[in-house]
Amino acid sequence: MDIKLGQVVKGTGFRGLVKIGEPELVANDYSLNGADELCFLNISASSSNRSLLYRAISRVAENCFVPLTVGGGIRKAKDVKNLLAAGADKVVINSAGVLNLGLISECADKYGSQCVVASVDCKAVNGAWEVYTHGGTRSTGVDALECVHKSVQYGAGEVLLTSIDKDGACGGYDLVLLRTVSELVSTPVIASGGAGDLVHLALAIRDGGASAVLLASLLHYGKCTISQIKYFLGRCGVMVRDDYLRYGLYDE
Repeated sequence: MDIKLGQVVKGTGFRGLVKIGEPELVANDYSLNGADELCFLNISASSSNRSLLYRAISRVAENCFVPLTVGGGIRKAKDVKNLLAAGADKVVINSAGVLNLGLISECADKYGSQCVVASVDCKAVNGAWEVYTHGGTRSTGVDALECVHKSVQYGAGEVLLTSIDKDGACGGYDLVLLRTVSELVSTPVIASGGAGDLVHLALAIRDGGASAVLLASLLHYGKCTISQIKYFLGRCGVMVRDDYLRYGLYDE
């Protein structure tokens, strides 16, 4: 869930944002319907939006009982401390981590690698993948593979890997990128950017080597339910949490 000015929004290629709804309502719906984890990304770096995010996370944490991963606009260890205090279980470090790997190391030392997620947003440029920061607006010239490798070396416990080229296009994840990164590091890699069909999720795990899949459009626009996703993945041989079986959540 991308958050801007206190609202859940969705765009394509990080642009053309449309409002989806109130964070608490969207989060409650997904958690009740079987989401394994909720990911909130603050896509506005303003201090006012960070305050809105903290309040929203506090309200969500009071009512949801699934892990909350939160990020966006984190520049120092104190920001991580504030998000954890607000109710986050894991914190995503994006732009600041690319520019300052020491921040990842400091946060991993203080709060544990298990709660530090390195977020890498990248585009295909001249046959390679280049890291873009600040919501995908700034080219860094940094090679994405090098960035991922160093982030893990410095203590990141997970990698959230987003293909900006694929984001919101609903044409599937960048499987070549996913496979390359998942073979590069031993930490879990979360696929992000491009899910538009149930088969895309299975391919990201089976062919891309992802440990988990992050998705937005499929759920935001009501194309399927979480129970349908889990049922489909289970039929594809992917290990999933079986809440939909235990509680009869699967709907045809």
